[in-house]
Amino acid sequence: MRSLNGTQFANMVLSGADSLHSHVDHVNALNVFPVPDGDTGTNMNLTMTAGVKEIKDKRSASISKTAEILSKGLLMGARGNSGVILSQLFRGFSRGVAGLDEVNAVQFAHALQSGVDTAYKAVVKPVEGTILTVAKDAAKHAVHIARRTPDIQELVREVLAKANESLQHTPELLPVLKQVGVVDSGGQGLVYIYEGFLRFLESGATQTTRETRDSKDEQAALIADRVKQLDANQSAQAKLHTEDIEFLYDMEFFIDLTSGTGKPYNEEEFEKALSKNGDSIILIADDEIVKVHVHSRRPGEVFDLAMAYGELTRMHILNMREQHRELLHGEHEESSDQDGESAPAEVFAEMPHEESLSLHNENAEPPADEIAAYGFIAVAMGDGIKDIYQSLGVDVVLSGGQTMNPSTQDFIEAIETISAQHIIILPNNSNIIMAAKQAAEIVERDVTVLETKTIPQGIAAAFAFQEEESLETNVETMQEAVAHVKSGQVTYAVRDTQFDDLEIKAGNFIGIFGGKIVATTEELTETCEQLLSKMLETGGEIITILTGEDAKEDETASLVEWVEEHHPDVEVEVHTGGQPIYSYIISVE
Repeated sequence: MRSLNGTQFANMVLSGADSLHSHVDHVNALNVFPVPDGDTGTNMNLTMTAGVKEIKDKRSASISKTAEILSKGLLMGARGNSGVILSQLFRGFSRGVAGLDEVNAVQFAHALQSGVDTAYKAVVKPVEGTILTVAKDAAKHAVHIARRTPDIQELVREVLAKANESLQHTPELLPVLKQVGVVDSGGQGLVYIYEGFLRFLESGATQTTRETRDSKDEQAALIADRVKQLDANQSAQAKLHTEDIEFLYDMEFFIDLTSGTGKPYNEEEFEKALSKNGDSIILIADDEIVKVHVHSRRPGEVFDLAMAYGELTRMHILNMREQHRELLHGEHEESSDQDGESAPAEVFAEMPHEESLSLHNENAEPPADEIAAYGFIAVAMGDGIKDIYQSLGVDVVLSGGQTMNPSTQDFIEAIETISAQHIIILPNNSNIIMAAKQAAEIVERDVTVLETKTIPQGIAAAFAFQEEESLETNVETMQEAVAHVKSGQVTYAVRDTQFDDLEIKAGNFIGIFGGKIVATTEELTETCEQLLSKMLETGGEIITILTGEDAKEDETASLVEWVEEHHPDVEVEVHTGGQPIYSYIISVE
């Protein structure tokens, strides 16, 4: 094969995604810590799933167009550091094939290199021995080999071989990998994708055999994940005032540019016109259709502006004030919602333009005159922890953490729900920071990502915030608060391993402090005591204990008694966190 077009590249991607999906558990198992929440494979798989959905919905024979569609899907669906880096690799690849309907071996190789360049730029402090290294070595080799072979199948075979070679070398570059005897999980995920690429080129098969049940299970998991996200966002809405929803009509629809009824589409002109009475504007266009999302005071004007470019289809409108009232009402009178007597807030408008507009009176309520100075988004798991963040003034608490990383799209949607001049995001996990930053770059809002890596750091930051201070002062104060918090977690090991001088057995409890495993025993309370001893070596005045969903009252009481006996000058606070996986999250200040 001497050239590759959009259809062939799409099939390569489908095969690569399928290969990754088939090995998700293996990739997850390669995470360095033997904790039950390894999620690199899950994050990469969900990211690829988002990209695959886009190219299935919008197929093109042009590799430029296909790569662009894939890039957008991956960008919005990216989860965790591994998912964000993966999205950047294909974003750069898309730039490398821009304007081309098909590519030869040299062009394909240079597009891979463009992906590596883009990914490295996206990472503030690139670490060698990771997916970045595997991608870099493979792309560099591809550029070299492409000078000697015009065959793309042979080129991809060489890319896969080099990626595998680089993967096996990752433990030599990253000592922690060598210490626990594994290769880099993100790099392994990328190798599986390349394996799928080659499978298609060699056999024309885009998928391996997969049980229908597995596919349904994945879909159910994705739906459950989305429901959790929506539930988390809705519960946070109780802190908002209905009258603060300025642009009350949430609108989504499509413009058919091929209908022959409109003038040439001008995105800049259209966006400028929409922004006069709207915000949260997202326009995704190709040669045939434009998907429009906007929050507006005047839906009639929006439809009039849009109809200038073509016919409108799949119109969907929400009155967000009405929806918010129903949400608040439902918290107090849930039974009344079940009677089916209240008018729905949602209008699905596969209907004439005039009919859809008649369902709303756009002058029913005046828009709010002012917006808040600050808005907050935090990521957390556990109802108790979410309640703590909300009590500290956080507007939206996204469900997530080690076990479930919010995507770039999740952050964008959360940002759009907040009416504030400055928005501050508390990721509370090092694996979530990149997705949060990627969302901040995409939206046209003033968003600051405070790089909190633990729940206690996020709580300390939120507690230090002062409404009357400037953004610069607040960021500095919050960063200082984060620096003074020591964070620890207690969970259990899922496999035998050796970490530093600790012999860890599957099923034993492990205490984590400063990103390292510092304690492990067969008993939960003993592990907690060893962890706290390490955390208090340099002093401390206040210990805060967040109990997990599986924590027992007698064990918690025993832990508090131990602190009071061995560290009588230290104050102890206990709060119900309700977090999964981690029996206790502990902070020392």
